[in-house]
Amino acid sequence: MSSGTREAEPAPEDRQSVMALCAEALAEELHDALRAVGYRGPVRDLRRPETGLVMVRGRAGGDGRRFNLGEATVTRAAVTLEEVGTGFAYHLGRDAARARLAATLDALWQSPQHQAAVVSALAPVRRRLSEERARAARQAAATRVDFFTMVRGEDA
Repeated sequence: MSSGTREAEPAPEDRQSVMALCAEALAEELHDALRAVGYRGPVRDLRRPETGLVMVRGRAGGDGRRFNLGEATVTRAAVTLEEVGTGFAYHLGRDAARARLAATLDALWQSPQHQAAVVSALAPVRRRLSEERARAARQAAATRVDFFTMVRGEDA
């Protein structure tokens, strides 16, 4: 055992949360986030961004038998940043630049010196997504119909 102090490892769900935000962020939001972090070093592609198809599977009722729903176009990117680390990203669609930006932010988040800056830079994305979800929930609630049974006098 080492007696030196060691920084706590981030939980996998923290990285998943950041990657999910990057996956749902618009290209402009990713550009803004990268500018806010302030990383100016070189970004090298481990693998050039690639676009391909993935099979989307579904389940009837959420727990029934699986079935192939169809195919979706996905773009993936893998980058490495000098003295920082490696980042990965997957995006629905064909926007290679957007996938590369997200992979860059993933790599930066994994660096303790940039982690807080990345989380802070992605806060506007988190707010926008939260507002969109709340708006959708309000719209769905406005169309909700409550069914109830009235008891007739002779049935009581």
